[in-house]
Amino acid sequence: MKIRVMVCDDNEEFVASVRSHFAASEKMELVEIAQNGKEALEKLDTARPDVLLLDLVMPALDGFSVLERVNKGNMKIIVVSALSQDTFISKAMSLGADFYMMKPLSFGVLDERIIEAVNNKRPAAKNRSMDEKISNIFITVGIPAHIKGYQYLREAIKMTIDSPEIINSITKKLYPEVAEHFNTSPSKVERAIRHAIEVAWNRGKIENINTLFGVRVYNHNEKPTNGEFIALVADKMLLESV
Repeated sequence: MKIRVMVCDDNEEFVASVRSHFAASEKMELVEIAQNGKEALEKLDTARPDVLLLDLVMPALDGFSVLERVNKGNMKIIVVSALSQDTFISKAMSLGADFYMMKPLSFGVLDERIIEAVNNKRPAAKNRSMDEKISNIFITVGIPAHIKGYQYLREAIKMTIDSPEIINSITKKLYPEVAEHFNTSPSKVERAIRHAIEVAWNRGKIENINTLFGVRVYNHNEKPTNGEFIALVADKMLLESV
């Protein structure tokens, strides 16, 4: 059975490219199109998509308003927007978006995100709260939500919170378990997490990082290993009794 996808976007060129892409897909089908948030909310009950691709800037009702009003149920929402500011990304994720992707996007990556979103079980309330707190840490340190390492890193931190000893077997246990969760390889998980940390350091938010953890941990010329960063965030979460 194909994954049912609905798109809500007022950009005709983008919608045409989405339509063409899914017409050729063996795993997904485009079941409905809405040009604004108001139309999307009206069509969702009938369309019953597994995944909603949602723009943010639209007439009548914007994407944030849709996120605030929609009854998600088991539906996943992937925000696809040209807005790249951290505040917009953080707001969308806190309102329930499962992924945030930047335009212009790679349809190959979009397919991966759709499959990842559909395969992930809907998190319990406690896990959603944990996801929000980890996401806020990522925003503070400068890890953008649209890169692959964001999701892998978040999952690795959650696993470390649940089983702190796993950080001592990062190559043999942690990477393979994250990889299994996202149906990818341990080496890709390791590289994507390393890239996410490098992005944060290249953005130069070292003071934010040191302030967040309450100590002067790093400077611009040094950055933590994957294991060090995962352990640092997990320890902070545990100390805050998540």
